[in-house]
Amino acid sequence: MRIVCIHAHPDDAEFLAGGTLALLSMAGHKVIILTMTSGDCGSTEHGPEEIADIRRLEAQRAAAVIGAEHHTLGFKDLCIFEDDPSRRRVTAALRRFRPDIVLTASPRDYHCDHEATARLVTDACFGASAPNYHTQAYDQAPALAAIPHLYYLDPAEGIDRDGNTVPAHFYFDVGMVMELKRKMLAAHESQRAWLRKQHGMDDYIQTMEEWTRSRGRLCGVEWAEGFRQYLGHAYPRTPLLQDLLAAYLRQPLG
Repeated sequence: MRIVCIHAHPDDAEFLAGGTLALLSMAGHKVIILTMTSGDCGSTEHGPEEIADIRRLEAQRAAAVIGAEHHTLGFKDLCIFEDDPSRRRVTAALRRFRPDIVLTASPRDYHCDHEATARLVTDACFGASAPNYHTQAYDQAPALAAIPHLYYLDPAEGIDRDGNTVPAHFYFDVGMVMELKRKMLAAHESQRAWLRKQHGMDDYIQTMEEWTRSRGRLCGVEWAEGFRQYLGHAYPRTPLLQDLLAAYLRQPLG
């Protein structure tokens, strides 16, 4: 199977789904991490082009920890908008990488880039199988044969921008790959100072561990990551991702 994880910025996928991506890669599936931006606003020490170059290399190193690929789609931080050119660009990326399963940001999250990414990816999954939705300006790949399975990651801290809980449909126990998840996130070295200043995180790996442990408490294990399957009309409704990692699948308690 081919799994594409599309999130807004470098390190988003590692924070929220690094363990699941590691499990998928270990099971022999092709994992591709796409970031909408290169994180050009993620620094107080470097200019936008310099930090973008740094973060692209960090993202590639993080993906390499689990034998995955990383690519960026060329958007700018705080400039991801739900418009036609953006939708076609994301659709073109799906046609290029041809996923069976797409993982993406939560439509309810703290950051406008995360929410816009979720909406664009949701619509691009639909458009990717429509041959008359032309994307040749971005990529020459043909339309997909079908809409891929679509899943949303948890939002940061499991809540939306108003502090409301966004419950997961199911979880994966990622205890056996936590060290890989730590190594993936640690590759994003440039973010230590930025996250301390902008997000108030004294240690971003410790914060990731707290989030992952909090998901585990919701399903009765030490470490977990949560997901919601998008079940809109015409989108696949079979539990493909759940079946691929059935040994690690956990349901919410209560």
